[in-house]
Amino acid sequence: MDIDNDAKKVIWSLQNNVRSEEERNVFKPTGKKIKSNNWKYILIVLVGLLSISYLMTQFQKKMVKVCLLEDFCFDSENDKLIYTIYVFVTNVILVFGVYFAYRVGKWLANRMVK
Repeated sequence: MDIDNDAKKVIWSLQNNVRSEEERNVFKPTGKKIKSNNWKYILIVLVGLLSISYLMTQFQKKMVKVCLLEDFCFDSENDKLIYTIYVFVTNVILVFGVYFAYRVGKWLANRMVK
């Protein structure tokens, strides 16, 4: 059996090797640090929660009176801004509570698996 060493090699490429060297190097790492957009996302979420809090106070039909301290009381009809901020802070506490519960649960699950 005679083996032909000059036989054409099969190239398994979707582009059939038509890309130039410059086109191949486009996806190589550049060494630049990736920008972190975490603060932008957190700010967008907080603005969204503030707008949802404002909408929640607008659809409320009954007047609600809230006393944080003995001398510091406000209601939902006369002090709309303070009440909106109160609802916003409550929503933020709920969202971060769910987030931290998720993080603690994930941490505990990873500890149990190992």
